[in-house]
Amino acid sequence: MSLWRRLLHGVELPAGFTGKLDPDERVLASAEASGGEHVVVTSSGIWLPEGGRLDWHLISKATWAGGVLTVVAAVEHGTAGDAVLLADQRPRRLTLVNPRRVPEIVHERVTGSIRSRHYRDLPGGGAWFVQRKVPGRDGVVLQVRADPGTDEATVQRLAAEVARRMTGEP
Repeated sequence: MSLWRRLLHGVELPAGFTGKLDPDERVLASAEASGGEHVVVTSSGIWLPEGGRLDWHLISKATWAGGVLTVVAAVEHGTAGDAVLLADQRPRRLTLVNPRRVPEIVHERVTGSIRSRHYRDLPGGGAWFVQRKVPGRDGVVLQVRADPGTDEATVQRLAAEVARRMTGEP
């Protein structure tokens, strides 16, 4: 691929990639995983070998250590006012044979979507209140991710109150 084409269109997809990219989705990096499949990092998220894309605004945490990329994604499980309530999924661990720029770009994209974050101790645990830029939505979105065992009613009440204050409502 020519340098000019790479600058305009990103990196080529690895052979055997079966995902379907969105029309405006660009490939930023890819790396071979230990099973011979690939991890593909795009402008929209990270495509995992077991299939499917994790969008950047739904990745709670990504770490790189000892040749292993560990990704914790979240799922939306409701709202409280204008706040989106999240629950973390199990961590996914990917051993990368030749990581190239994948860990660096994953870190940049996950942290780049976060505008602010604050942890609040609550009855039974606590919760992260994270303001994030979410593609297709204006401004920032308040995401609230509670620790397991945290009182859900308290989380919902506080999330709705914080979201209301963010919009300037009394």
